[in-house]
Amino acid sequence: MNLNALKIDPEFQGKIPPLTFEELNQLEANILRDGRIINPIIVWQGLIVDGHNRYTIAKKHPEIPFTVHEKDFASRYEAIIWICKNQLGRRNLTPEQKKYLIGKQYEAEKCANGGDRKSPAAKSGYGKRNLIGAPKTCYKVAAESGVGRTYVIEAEHYAKGLDAAEEAVPGTRQKVLSGEVKPTAAEIASVARAPPEERPALVAEICKSKEQKPSKPPAQKQKAPPAVAAPLPDVSTSDEEAPDEEPTSTPAPSELIFPQKENEPLKVDRQQILEIANSRYVPKRLADGTAMLCEVSGAANSMMRRWESVFREYPDILSDAENRASVERTIQKLRDYLKNLEDKMEELL
Repeated sequence: MNLNALKIDPEFQGKIPPLTFEELNQLEANILRDGRIINPIIVWQGLIVDGHNRYTIAKKHPEIPFTVHEKDFASRYEAIIWICKNQLGRRNLTPEQKKYLIGKQYEAEKCANGGDRKSPAAKSGYGKRNLIGAPKTCYKVAAESGVGRTYVIEAEHYAKGLDAAEEAVPGTRQKVLSGEVKPTAAEIASVARAPPEERPALVAEICKSKEQKPSKPPAQKQKAPPAVAAPLPDVSTSDEEAPDEEPTSTPAPSELIFPQKENEPLKVDRQQILEIANSRYVPKRLADGTAMLCEVSGAANSMMRRWESVFREYPDILSDAENRASVERTIQKLRDYLKNLEDKMEELL
């Protein structure tokens, strides 16, 4: 099959953990040493489901022979399930990559096993018989992956959050899965629950390094007040010498208060609890220009970093006259955009 007939599907490619710079160089060196691409490029309906890096290397070195293996899937969901299972078989996955793949597999399994119940095929008795006889999807994925049911559910939330973060700030998924940034799973899952307009600022916040995040001051341990001993009876007055008084009944206190022992937590009344809770509440606010400055800076840095990587790996982009002309046209588009932006900024002064 001709390389030009193959296509990269962004959704399929997004399920495959990217190789590091060193791993990609090593793969290319191995292929050049062997003189051929040993493992086939696996496709479905012309879309690559495995072998994206081999495909890139084959385009870079068209003289190297390669093979293509066609897979047969009933739907895109089945293709995604196969991709996730195939990648989960790798031994060098990070915990983040494993969680993301299990979450995406679970999501696709649910869609493939009954997510569509409105079409004529789904309403047929055949589809219902399949659903009744099959084990619950969550337990099935958990058993295949060697994890618990709770982990699978958490992995789905994690995957949805990471996809939402990628949509809000492109490039986030690769940063998280490669370990460049290390937000917690709960922080990632929270992105999908946030309103779309708040997601870019939220992603920027949770992807900050630990040094950038403000550290919480250590909690001051409150020392319990010393116990107060009850007053001793006056020894100068005996029971016989005490004046006769009418006994008066005093109402019993609603709560007995005992002297606190050392390290015993202080009792706090309900009003104090409410005051503490209210003082910790911080109202949400929409992202503003100041909060989004990091997006502008991050986009510029990302562009420069990616350009440098491409020019370093593919020097013919600058040496070839046709490629260089295309790069110059792109640069001119950027110049025009920046010039228009400067004009708008001057108008606002």
